[in-house]
Amino acid sequence: MASHDAPLPSMRVDGRVALVTGAGSGLGCSIALALAQAGANLVVTDLPARMANARQTLRRVRDLGRECLAVSLNVTSLKSIERMVEKSIRRFGRIDILVNNAGINISKPALEVTEQDWDQVLDVNLKGVFFCSQAVARGMIQRKSGKIVNIASQNGVIGYYNRAAYCSSKAGVVNLTRVLAIEWAERNINVNAVGPTFVRTPLTEKLFQDESFSREVLRRIPLGRLGKPEDVAGAVVFLSSQAADLITGHTLLVDGGWTAI
Repeated sequence: MASHDAPLPSMRVDGRVALVTGAGSGLGCSIALALAQAGANLVVTDLPARMANARQTLRRVRDLGRECLAVSLNVTSLKSIERMVEKSIRRFGRIDILVNNAGINISKPALEVTEQDWDQVLDVNLKGVFFCSQAVARGMIQRKSGKIVNIASQNGVIGYYNRAAYCSSKAGVVNLTRVLAIEWAERNINVNAVGPTFVRTPLTEKLFQDESFSREVLRRIPLGRLGKPEDVAGAVVFLSSQAADLITGHTLLVDGGWTAI
């Protein structure tokens, strides 16, 4: 068949095994459900104290007819990461898609940020992404196949008030994505990131109860609305699918045009 007659690549991920960190609520839950709807079986993780949320996501994935495993995970602990990968491989035999979603933000003026604040944000948002990727990529490298999608932020490419540690961590994720992409490209592993704008989730809802903050954010988004979890989930599914096979080292900004101004 001539190339111009070839069918468009599918955005389905049928039969793939996807691992989503921080999948108990918010973005992580939406990403897990979107991947399940696109055909993937899931490993969903959350902190030990939040496993009730992860199990709720598990039930919703199974309601979609997919297999699912819920595993506790602290992304700042290499031992926890290793145990999580071992359990996932024992259950499914492989991990085809890794979504590094777990993250935190401690919002403070730069002069008030403590060493503990800095370490906590960087450990979760950057160290966790690296070591989860390293642990999962070992199997992907052996199979010469895999997709890694890191949840960065528009604040990885721009600055924003009261987020010195957060912006630094997400900028690190953007450049780490490039490094892993070029190192692992020869093993047919695609590494990309998604950079959302402000997204309305249960965790961010309190922010938008401040009317002046809400107006300020919306003023900066040309499309005139906040992000929804499904906006981010759709980008993740695309980057996880064969439709994105020639995309690697890229950060897809899901920002309503914020960074275009």
